[in-house]
Amino acid sequence: MTATELITAPTARRVAPDAPRRRRRRGPERNPFVWLAVAAVIVFSLVPFYWLINTSLKTGSDLSRASLFPDNPSLSNYLNVLGDGDFLRSLLNSTIVATASTVLALIFAAFAAYALARLRMRGKFALLAIVLSITTFPGIAIAAPMFAIWNNIGLYNTLIGLVIPYLTFTLPLSIYTLVSFFKEIPAELEEAAYIDGATPFQTFYKVILPLAVPGIATVAILAFIFAWNEFLLAATLTYSPDVRTVPVAIAFFTGASEYEQPLGMISAASVIISIPLIVLVLIFQRRIVSGLTAGSVKG
Repeated sequence: MTATELITAPTARRVAPDAPRRRRRRGPERNPFVWLAVAAVIVFSLVPFYWLINTSLKTGSDLSRASLFPDNPSLSNYLNVLGDGDFLRSLLNSTIVATASTVLALIFAAFAAYALARLRMRGKFALLAIVLSITTFPGIAIAAPMFAIWNNIGLYNTLIGLVIPYLTFTLPLSIYTLVSFFKEIPAELEEAAYIDGATPFQTFYKVILPLAVPGIATVAILAFIFAWNEFLLAATLTYSPDVRTVPVAIAFFTGASEYEQPLGMISAASVIISIPLIVLVLIFQRRIVSGLTAGSVKG
């Protein structure tokens, strides 16, 4: 090394730390605008539900006043709703229909999605596209024909008559979600199970299904929410209070007089039927997020 290099090297080392550093970008967690956007979304989502609770605690003339807090909060609306035998029966009907629809959708969707994700067949993409296109049909398009068919074959005003059309709308999205999730499971795990002597069915329910729990939880929540909240088909295919589901029962609430709208009771009933959905989403929120994001990123 020459003398010039010996002299300039320490200088270069001393100058290097003083060189301008690259400006680091703020991460999403440090950006105040991100937090402002999140706060705005939270407020936008929770204010209607808070207003629903606020209205459910009002009675009499307080219902006509738009106040941020109820002047005379009361639980009488909740007591009246829970004391209504028709509403409790409708709550049981919604539980039965939503649970049956969810379980059947999981069973059929799991087998169909596994076949589309793993088996070698022609036209898998076209078949999946046809299945998914069913979700584009509005419920009103099949309500009138289904009413006529159900009335002729004896399924009108029955709980089974609601489960079948609910499957029509829950199965396509369930199959599509599980297909994306099954594709992310390494095929080597199935090959290892076959080497150990497992049958295809044993491999499916002992290896694949346990790994697909996040996707199954996502499908179960989505199917249950649809069946729980569905109104059009339930109102079209039932007429008796013994078979009505909760959304239809709330629509038939009546006040003390013919022209009175029982807004307080409707709000209280809406809060009550929202609680099971909120609890389910809070319990399975991590699995729902991981199931919805499955297949979106490929490594």
